[in-house]
Amino acid sequence: MKCISVFTNDFGLFSDIYEQVMEAPPGENEDLVIEGVTVSGSGDLPAQYLERMRQKPEVVVMREKQRNITILQHGNVFEICIPTDEDEEAPAV
Repeated sequence: MKCISVFTNDFGLFSDIYEQVMEAPPGENEDLVIEGVTVSGSGDLPAQYLERMRQKPEVVVMREKQRNITILQHGNVFEICIPTDEDEEAPAV
């Protein structure tokens, strides 16, 4: 699973730039600034990361079902979690 970090705690601003981020995501370890917000390609996430984060009460979990994307919001960051081809091929546990 690939992760893109968007460093803001403003949901409205995140919503405004979300499609721009998805159209031209940063590469791994690359930082972009979109409308004054730093967007970072955070690389791959371990398979169990989403489950651990979902259990924390301070984490908001959002889903974009159409593209099978999970968005985590905690503190001053939104994490856009995008499944990769390997994730879809992995057997369910």
